[in-house]
Amino acid sequence: MITIISRTSSLTYKYLAKPILFKFKPDSVHNSLVKFGSRLQKSRTVNYFLRVIWAYKNETMLSQNILGIKFHNPVGLSAGFDKNFELAKLFKATGFGFMEGGSLTFRECEGNPRPWFHRLPNTKSLVVYAGLANKGVKAIIKTLNNYPSDTFQDFPLNISVAKTNSKETCTDKEAIADYVGSLMILTKANSGDMYTLNISCPNTYGGEPFTTPERLKALLSAVDQLNIRQPVFIKMPAHLPWNEFKELLKVADKHAIAGVTISNLAKDRGQAELMDPLPETLKGNLSGRPTWDLSNDLIRKTYRKYNKRFVIIGVGGIFSAEDAYVKIKLGASLVELITGMIFEGPQLIGQINKGLAKLLEQDGYQTLGEAIGTEALDTRE
Repeated sequence: MITIISRTSSLTYKYLAKPILFKFKPDSVHNSLVKFGSRLQKSRTVNYFLRVIWAYKNETMLSQNILGIKFHNPVGLSAGFDKNFELAKLFKATGFGFMEGGSLTFRECEGNPRPWFHRLPNTKSLVVYAGLANKGVKAIIKTLNNYPSDTFQDFPLNISVAKTNSKETCTDKEAIADYVGSLMILTKANSGDMYTLNISCPNTYGGEPFTTPERLKALLSAVDQLNIRQPVFIKMPAHLPWNEFKELLKVADKHAIAGVTISNLAKDRGQAELMDPLPETLKGNLSGRPTWDLSNDLIRKTYRKYNKRFVIIGVGGIFSAEDAYVKIKLGASLVELITGMIFEGPQLIGQINKGLAKLLEQDGYQTLGEAIGTEALDTRE
């Protein structure tokens, strides 16, 4: 019965909801969905209904205990959709195993000039130019504190932290103070189950200053001094070649970093196989399918070198259970997505989890953990 409902939801989204939504500008659709969803999630009936028709549970095969945190399934929301953590209950009801909100910054930030998003439907991608828009860490903590106490008990919250997108944080000293300021406030409030340092947002003043070894060392040294109880991850860039990427991993290995999220938006349009017109005047970087090969290659190489050191969260180009499974077999313990949900519909989360259980069973695995990295361990680099 649930399978029939899920398939019906897919067809309804594909042939009815998406054609209507895609007639409007993506910025307007995103703003409307956040406003509508934040009201909708207050209904217990709605949350129960969504759990029944979309969420899929299989504790035996899909649950994991990672860094002392229980994940009921490996599929999470990536940072960038729920910038101000306004839809946590809705995403939980939809079937996500966890969510990453933000990125938040020390100061409130309006983000870049509009438009923030542009669809490339044939490419299965979004051009993203939001520029870390958010209400700031103090306002976001108030939002988190307003949720019912049980919201995050079985739904881990990953908080993405970045530097405020402003001219005032262009120097390394000010940028580091911005990260540290947010983390101090978060840890004092005991907000979140894990933190991710977003060092790779390309749409900001000063670019990506902490994607070089020496500067990353300075940032992580400052973060180390906070003695954060929660596991800390780094959101890694997608565009660096392996010889530069692994130098960042070497730095992270010497600091209190529990894992890496691989990876962020694709920057090089020339390397992307674009199936839609994309004017050069349109600013932003690419999500979705253009990040697929980039992230997969970096996940595989990172797992092969650091599988006993770092937990990997795989991001980029996930549109199906098969896509998620590829990243898991390459070394990702968890996966995150946004673009797939936008293009395929919110029922996709449950479909991925159900599909993962089926794929694991077909391959003779009893748990998801048995499949992690099974296609990454070889002697080549």
